[in-house]
Amino acid sequence: MRIAMVTETFLPKIDGIVTMVTKTVECLKARGDEVLIFAPAGGPGEIFGAEVVALPSVAFPFYPELRIAPPRASMRRHLIAFRPDVLHLFEPSLLGIGGLYYASVLNAPLVISYHTNLPVYLHYYKLGFLEGPTWKLMRERHGRADLNLCTSTAMLEDLRAHGIDRLALWQRAVDADLFHPSQYSAEMRAALSRGESEKPLLLYVGRLSAEKDVGSLRAVLEAMPEVRLAIVGDGPMRGELEQHFRNTGTHFAGYLRGQALAAAYASADLFVMPSQTETLGLVLLEAMAAGCPVVACRAGGVPDAVQDGVTGFLFDPSEPDALPRAVRTALECPDRRAALRTRARAEVERHSWQAATEQLCGYYTEAVQNRRPARPAGRQACAGRLTKKMVMATLRQLLP
Repeated sequence: MRIAMVTETFLPKIDGIVTMVTKTVECLKARGDEVLIFAPAGGPGEIFGAEVVALPSVAFPFYPELRIAPPRASMRRHLIAFRPDVLHLFEPSLLGIGGLYYASVLNAPLVISYHTNLPVYLHYYKLGFLEGPTWKLMRERHGRADLNLCTSTAMLEDLRAHGIDRLALWQRAVDADLFHPSQYSAEMRAALSRGESEKPLLLYVGRLSAEKDVGSLRAVLEAMPEVRLAIVGDGPMRGELEQHFRNTGTHFAGYLRGQALAAAYASADLFVMPSQTETLGLVLLEAMAAGCPVVACRAGGVPDAVQDGVTGFLFDPSEPDALPRAVRTALECPDRRAALRTRARAEVERHSWQAATEQLCGYYTEAVQNRRPARPAGRQACAGRLTKKMVMATLRQLLP
């Protein structure tokens, strides 16, 4: 099969979407499929033998790691030459406009996958008044797809409740060979705890931004001063969070990749995920695979990945002090942690990237077989239905 992908976020950025794109491409190429990727410039020109069409981009002012790329007329030439059987858009926003437009122009089967809980994110940036218009734009966007994929049942039901249909669940996956308990490292534990390896060590891995609620972890340290916290990752709130965690046992480790990241998971006592906005939470799966018991918020897509009391600990964000209580309970029950660790590892071993990609290919075939009637090919009709005046202006300037 020939798959053209459009992604708004790509290497060298590190996040869950980039992981899903890269691991999926790796598995597709291993199957013998052909893949073409459209992404913002700044990353590699190819991955696993798949060409990356890098489109001019600029850094997003409030989040420099995020590159913003508008659609370009050159996308048509590349798509015509590639002749895709299906077009897959990962969380389309600006660059994705080009993918939506050319799926219509070329009458290509269209799959859209949903990865970012944007309507909820808006409230963290004092933009909650935009939630209604955002859902309206999302209905228009997803309404053009032959199939819409979600990575958790909670997100699937959320989209359905807001009038989006043709939905399916894309199963979760993790690299259980890389993320493994055998990656434990005394040196990594010493580094993450700043030389206090004998102290209980909590680990957070992820983006440092408002919607991740990382600052709420300070309550844990105040309730248990003996605990040490390692924060792995970066983002626009790092400076603010460093001030927030001053005079606590917190270490900001920056980004870790590959075996270093696997060693971090395997060397900590607990993985903590305070975010209420996760659509999936790949880091939870990585921690579970590495044998690090998780304490996570019972919200969003997290309950799909973590079964409370069976494969991890969940806390209710509406209850005062629920997070510190959950962490204390986990730390005070080593035998229970060991049992959860074993069950969590067995659970994630069932979810390989190869299996998830085989399922995805089945969805691609379904989208091809159930392709909807041809969409309007004219620029004005397509753009006018897509996102009204704003996108009409963008398409007139950038697309043929």
